[in-house]
Amino acid sequence: QRRDMGDFPSLHLHIVFASMSRCARAMLSANLAMIARNNQHARYFSTKNLMFLGAPGVGKGTFATRIAPVLGIPTLSTGDIIRTEIKNGSSLAAALKDYSDKGLLVPDEIVFAMVKKRLSEPDAKNGFLLDGFPRTVNQAEMLESFRKMDAVINITLREDVLVQKLSGRRVCSACGDNYNIANIKLEEIDMPPLLPKKEGCCDKCGGKLVQRNDDKEDVIRKRLDIYLEETHPLIEYYSKKGILSDFNVKRGIQDLPDLQALINKIFNLA
Repeated sequence: QRRDMGDFPSLHLHIVFASMSRCARAMLSANLAMIARNNQHARYFSTKNLMFLGAPGVGKGTFATRIAPVLGIPTLSTGDIIRTEIKNGSSLAAALKDYSDKGLLVPDEIVFAMVKKRLSEPDAKNGFLLDGFPRTVNQAEMLESFRKMDAVINITLREDVLVQKLSGRRVCSACGDNYNIANIKLEEIDMPPLLPKKEGCCDKCGGKLVQRNDDKEDVIRKRLDIYLEETHPLIEYYSKKGILSDFNVKRGIQDLPDLQALINKIFNLA
């Protein structure tokens, strides 16, 4: 009877295995079993749909702008999208500016419409890094109906340090690049300032560095309260999906290599 050509590789392996000594067969079986156990829970990704969660000021944006280029994916920051809309004077500009200045969350439907439009662009086809979206479980469910997440990293930092860090943040009024004048040393926390080469000027474009209205202490504390009430439940939401990892910040931007290593491990990157 003619044997199907597809059977020959397995037949060849069977002959090789049968010709091995008992000891060699036992060692080979043990190694194959170990490989199977190690790969049992491995995940393989055709995309890199990544999200950073965390309270305002934890460093999501600073980390995102440095990690996304390494992964070859765009960063999507709702804060940047909103500020662009305001700067361009779009039909939503007045309402968005009012929400932003008061430290309030923009309504879910408005934010999702802007995010969906951005994620539909060609450069986000193979992945993206979300920074600041979703902010509510409702937004997360909206996102799930459009693009599914591969991994979510919850970035954490003590609240008292967050207030100091946010108060010291300075952003470029032209390109939005971030800096920080705060020098925080507290117990296990060691976060040196992230200063421009020339005081008050952006290294990238030379624009003027300013303090955002929502980085003033009274607004900061209001933003943290809103985060705990509305955004913190996302941690449980993504934890139940089995795609959440925690990352504790201790040294600010100096923690970048450790965060990159965690992401490489999640996505099985070299």
